[in-house]
Amino acid sequence: MIRLLFLLFAFLPFTDIGRINAAKEAAKKAYLKGDYKKAAEQYSYLIDSLGIREDEIILNLANARFQLNDTALAKQGYQQTASSVNPDIRSASWQQLGVLSNRSGKPEQALEAFRQALKANPANDNARQNYEMVKRKLEESKKQEENKKDKQDQNKKDKNQNQKDKEQDKKNQNQKDQQQQKEKQQQNQQNKSDQKKDQQQQQKDQQQQQDQNKEQEKQNQNKLDPEKMKNMKMTEEKAKMILDAMKSNEVQYIQQNKRKATKPKDNSKPDW
Repeated sequence: MIRLLFLLFAFLPFTDIGRINAAKEAAKKAYLKGDYKKAAEQYSYLIDSLGIREDEIILNLANARFQLNDTALAKQGYQQTASSVNPDIRSASWQQLGVLSNRSGKPEQALEAFRQALKANPANDNARQNYEMVKRKLEESKKQEENKKDKQDQNKKDKNQNQKDKEQDKKNQNQKDQQQQKEKQQQNQQNKSDQKKDQQQQQKDQQQQQDQNKEQEKQNQNKLDPEKMKNMKMTEEKAKMILDAMKSNEVQYIQQNKRKATKPKDNSKPDW
């Protein structure tokens, strides 16, 4: 590498070599002091004015712009040096691209950038630490996302179950109301039936009472009054005989009336 630089500088005027070395030194001192603005100006001067296209200069300019929070131009520089033939420069470029991706909320992209940095230089401890950090972050995020999804699924399941329970409760209540209504109707019908039976029984009782009253009256009429028999100077035995005779006459009269009603009159015979 040193031989290549020597041959390159061999074709440059001595004054240009001096300016290049002076600009490089000034840029390095400014960067180490934290004067990133001056460092960026010197590295830009080397590239734009002196035509130095070395990967190291481009990477250093990108680092200075990164420190100035000029992430857009810094990213352009890192993308240019990410394919450098120098594995150290390539690893450092991918590492910074991973940092930018992680800052912009793209951990998957950042993880891949850190992987490329380690692939270029497995001894890049910063890239390894960043890789492990982002990997844990992704795993935790994935776990949180799964827990969130499980919680949402459980909430959805609970909500569906609650809805089913409400529907079942409503169905049970409707069945209960229908059963109560049915029982009420049956009770009303039973009450009506009982009332009708009570009315019929009352009518029957009244009829029986009337029949009993009539029978009692009849018995009272047929009953011999001892006081009257005494006034009539008639013995009880004689009075019974009279009553029996009266009843016998009454029966004969009724039977005669029945025969007369059933036997048609013969008009060919005289009335006598």
